[in-house]
Amino acid sequence: MSPRAGNAGPRTLAFVESPVQLLNVLEWAHTRAPGAELTLVVLSPVDPMTRGQLRRMAELARKEGHDIRWEEARGGATAPFRTVGGLTTALRQADRVVMGDPFSRYVQLLLTITRAHDLVVVDDGTATMEFVTQLAHGERLVRWHRKGSRPGPRDLLFAPVSGSARRRLTPSGNRQVSVFSSMPIEDTPDGVTVTANDFAWTRDRFGPPRITKGADMVGTSLVETGVVDADRYVAAVRALAKTHGAARYFAHRRESAEKLHRLAVETGLQIVRPDLPLELIARRGPIGRTILSFPSTVVHTLPLALAGTEVRVAVCDIDPAWLTESASPRARGFLSGVTGSARDVHRLSAVAGTG
Repeated sequence: MSPRAGNAGPRTLAFVESPVQLLNVLEWAHTRAPGAELTLVVLSPVDPMTRGQLRRMAELARKEGHDIRWEEARGGATAPFRTVGGLTTALRQADRVVMGDPFSRYVQLLLTITRAHDLVVVDDGTATMEFVTQLAHGERLVRWHRKGSRPGPRDLLFAPVSGSARRRLTPSGNRQVSVFSSMPIEDTPDGVTVTANDFAWTRDRFGPPRITKGADMVGTSLVETGVVDADRYVAAVRALAKTHGAARYFAHRRESAEKLHRLAVETGLQIVRPDLPLELIARRGPIGRTILSFPSTVVHTLPLALAGTEVRVAVCDIDPAWLTESASPRARGFLSGVTGSARDVHRLSAVAGTG
């Protein structure tokens, strides 16, 4: 039976908006704060697939002994006011705040309320790399796929809150800031402590997996975020599946139903909508001997979660010709950096014949 969290240590409030963030809070608690009094606040999104994965992850967290507070943070126009108002007392009493997405406007707003002297950022995937770089350079906090684009009216309206959040995430004499990450972080801000996440909790609780012959493919939301052209993406998936004998396609939680239907029809792949983050799905198995991916978080996390197994992770570069006209100037370099900095993966050239 899993060890239960006790009441020792500071009062810790953790905010998550995605299944991966929740997983990485569990990894942080296991590695950095065993026995901590942890209240995990789920700022629930509206997407059904994400909500389903969050429900499953919340059950795992309860089994670890953590308190779960589920907030319908996006349930109508008045939901943000109810959520923030209901969390104010807990925020002011917390000694430590853990967050999965410092780019989130919700999290940035909550940071303006807290008096916590210990702030922890856990991975929200590859965005963590961009966050640390921006913090080190004193830049405005903006997601990588939007960097270089002109701020919209909502960005300008929210700018004072975002600026305040960035200042609070900068270490000072009475406030410490740390990052818990499996991503390669080179440009560390002054005073920020970085601790490696090696997915010890995942490996301790699950697996090792049964490994099947052939390959599985991991989907991305690069089309949905407007970075990669849909036709080019489908052609690349088709070519990769044919070359490597892939049978299953593990959909990203933000991939559209229309695109997934098209992939099933045009590639013959079995589309799988995971009910947990892929790191847990792969660790539980069964999983293909080769996992194919485009540049994304999993090229960094899966080798850690699957350490000690014979599974090989292979990453396919994004051809610059696949980028949309609306892709931000930052997109090409960022995606290349995600691939180039990944450890223990096999690098594939961009797929030929997808033009």
